[in-house]
Amino acid sequence: MSSNAKWLNKVKWDEHGLVPVIAQEVGTNDVLMFAWMNRDALAKTIESGEAIYWSRSRKKLWHKGEESGHTQKVHEVRLDCDEDVVLLKVEQVGAIACHTGRHSCFFQKFEGGAKDGDWETVEPVLKNPETIYK
Repeated sequence: MSSNAKWLNKVKWDEHGLVPVIAQEVGTNDVLMFAWMNRDALAKTIESGEAIYWSRSRKKLWHKGEESGHTQKVHEVRLDCDEDVVLLKVEQVGAIACHTGRHSCFFQKFEGGAKDGDWETVEPVLKNPETIYK
């Protein structure tokens, strides 16, 4: 597939050639994680049917689950109204999306008021990350 495909040109890529991506679990609608894609990552995601992101820290394509085995099977790909955010509706294989061993990366919830509040961990670790990333 050409990374110059018409549908790729519709996406409004940022100045670094990236677009923000939200991964949402099919069925529960839980927001699992946030990541980035470049044109190649989005094209390869469509081709393979599994989530492939752009790792800004590693500066390379990152097939979700390549180390952990916790892949994301893509059921739908959506583009928001401004055409600058992608939503993946995924099946999270192995139930763990976060590198901390939790179901979702959004496991910290703000509790309390503006003056006395704090972030509380509200989701359990499903698997010790040390056993996931050997």
